[in-house]
Amino acid sequence: MKKVVIAGGGQAASSVAAKLRSEGFDGSIAIICKENHPPYQRPPLSKKYLLGEMTLDRLYLRPLSYYDDQNITLHLGKTVDQIDRAKKQVLFDGESLEYDDLVLALGSQPRRLPEKIGGSLGKVFTVRDLTDVDALAPEFTRDKRVLIIGGGYIGLEAAAVAAQRGLKVTLVEMADRILQRVAAPQTSDYFRHLHTTHGVEIKEGVSLARLTGHEGTVTGAELSDGTLIEIDFAIVGVGIFPVTDIASDAGLSISDGITVNAFGQTSDPSIWAAGDCCAFPYRGGELRLESVPHAIDQAELVAQNIMGASLSYFPKPWFWSDQYDVKLQITGLNTGFDNVITRSTNETSISFWYYKAGHLIAVDAMNDPRAYMVAKRLIEAGKTADQAVVADPNIDLKGLLKT
Repeated sequence: MKKVVIAGGGQAASSVAAKLRSEGFDGSIAIICKENHPPYQRPPLSKKYLLGEMTLDRLYLRPLSYYDDQNITLHLGKTVDQIDRAKKQVLFDGESLEYDDLVLALGSQPRRLPEKIGGSLGKVFTVRDLTDVDALAPEFTRDKRVLIIGGGYIGLEAAAVAAQRGLKVTLVEMADRILQRVAAPQTSDYFRHLHTTHGVEIKEGVSLARLTGHEGTVTGAELSDGTLIEIDFAIVGVGIFPVTDIASDAGLSISDGITVNAFGQTSDPSIWAAGDCCAFPYRGGELRLESVPHAIDQAELVAQNIMGASLSYFPKPWFWSDQYDVKLQITGLNTGFDNVITRSTNETSISFWYYKAGHLIAVDAMNDPRAYMVAKRLIEAGKTADQAVVADPNIDLKGLLKT
């Protein structure tokens, strides 16, 4: 009987296991997860779960009974320590499992502040998993003062929840503008205005010099411009990095993540990888994506390839973010854009269309699902959109799909 072992307990791990069973795989499947919970959704952690609008059981991707029904063994609260490629075994917490195929769905970890600038002080939080959010939740009480370090989507989502809860929020971003790494100035301007109208103080072009504390707990911060602020806690949102340590220790090829080919195989053909942790071929180069849809799509393709499908992966990137009453939907990748067209059909809906050499490559849509869906279909079909049509709010975008 063929044996598949999956290292990791997130969306990709769950998707590999489920797809194997739905495709008729009748061998053994084991998931080794370092957390004490079965695979669960992560995006709601910093939003609905933190706000108390979603219970723990609703976070779970599938009920525990599913794994019993599908004969999928969960090893919860276990950490993979080593891969023995010669014996085709994984070693974890004094145990071992043999595999015919091993899938690394290790995800990513948040970057933390160095200890020398106060990163090890108490009440300095990251927002990545249930443990993080459960520790953070009691701090979200009215009038507490929070410093958020980092103006990416994680930091902005945390700022939105804090502001909605009545906290006094200061956000610092060392780059010239929030979202600088991932969005055009127009999107940065939109979200800066959104947050400041909700009372968030945003400081751009300013970095954290150090956190200060009393008796091991953070009490304040010194910023690079010399500003001193008193705070009750801090949230660090300065990016994530792929988990690659056990793959590297096993001698697998590593680049910006665990290197895989178009089929999802690592440099060892019996070991596969999917999700945040891996880098895959893309348009003559290499790409690593951090998104739920990508984790699902790539994981399901890996499952099919384990069963002999020999399918090549090509992503259809899309992302989302919820802040206050705004739903941001993103389709495509805006890397290398040279022009942005703004489309606004009413006071609450707006979208920014990214072009490169005259070709549509991505769209940021705020409360504009129609623009998002039209753009998504165009981009996935390799088509573009006439810029004059996009800019004219009186023209129905659906006409673009007929050209």
